[in-house]
Amino acid sequence: MNNNTDKVTIFDVAREAQVSKSTVSLVLTQSTKVSAKRKEQVLQAIDKLGYVYNRDAAALRGKRSNLVALVINDLTNPYSAQLAVSLESYIHDMGMLPMVVNTAENWQRQQHIVKTLKEYNVAAFIMCPAPGTEQSWVDNLIASGSPVINIMREVPFSNAPTILPDNKKGAHIATAHILEQGITDIAFLGGTDDISDHLERLSGFKSALLQFNINEDKPVIQAATNRQGGRDSFNTLYCAQPNIKAIICFSDVIAYGVIEAIQQLGLTVGEDIKVVGFDDLTDSKLMSPSLSTVCISADEIGRRSCQILQELLSSNTAPLRTLVDVNLQIRDSSK
Repeated sequence: MNNNTDKVTIFDVAREAQVSKSTVSLVLTQSTKVSAKRKEQVLQAIDKLGYVYNRDAAALRGKRSNLVALVINDLTNPYSAQLAVSLESYIHDMGMLPMVVNTAENWQRQQHIVKTLKEYNVAAFIMCPAPGTEQSWVDNLIASGSPVINIMREVPFSNAPTILPDNKKGAHIATAHILEQGITDIAFLGGTDDISDHLERLSGFKSALLQFNINEDKPVIQAATNRQGGRDSFNTLYCAQPNIKAIICFSDVIAYGVIEAIQQLGLTVGEDIKVVGFDDLTDSKLMSPSLSTVCISADEIGRRSCQILQELLSSNTAPLRTLVDVNLQIRDSSK
């Protein structure tokens, strides 16, 4: 028998018995779902190692913790980090503890992270879904007893309450701002079709064109949401259409790359080519030229998310879809 029993874990038992951790857990909780052979293997391993099952600790683990998992799609994106800070503040005010994790826009990584966090009995998941997130996965997570709130992006037809900026309105008013100046050589750059916010912003771009009776297709180029994506998409556009006069960007970060690429050509942003972003990051008003952009209040997204979290934790019905208003900040890049 192992004399240092306080250091023997359930993982040691599983290794000794050559079974999974979940099989050991089923034996310890006296489940009938384990075969007699497997049960005997586990019991022999427990005897050999001297493992002691702490039922009081297990009982505590069965209760909901005060942890709230913030599952963020991309913490390298400044707006995502800004949003995480806002959510942390409101969750602390609720007397709960936020746990921030990054999925790096990877659906498989998101699945693994959520599965692991469920073992800690987190009170709820607030997540910006990675591309490819399936409705059935979200609904099964909710059905298992885990409250889920989606932010910034929508998983269509899922049962998760969702808090979204009014993406369509934002892109519409940004595009209309350019068209009102008589400029029609315009394009939309950035984002990809596998995320709902790209589709919504693109829809707003197109609705503004229709409002101004512009029926011909305008360039739309998808790109990764980073500076390099902005540079690459602009260079692709400019090679094909050197007469371009205005660009609506999927995000401020895309706009930063676009502005750098324009300046490398010796052109003047705001005069030769006008640029509008989306997010209103802190740096956008400080750069030269200052960036016109659609403002999404991260604080308002955080506040609304935690209002809905309180409703879910109280077993009350929460609104399924909440739109947060946006507004256009006009600065030097598009005046």
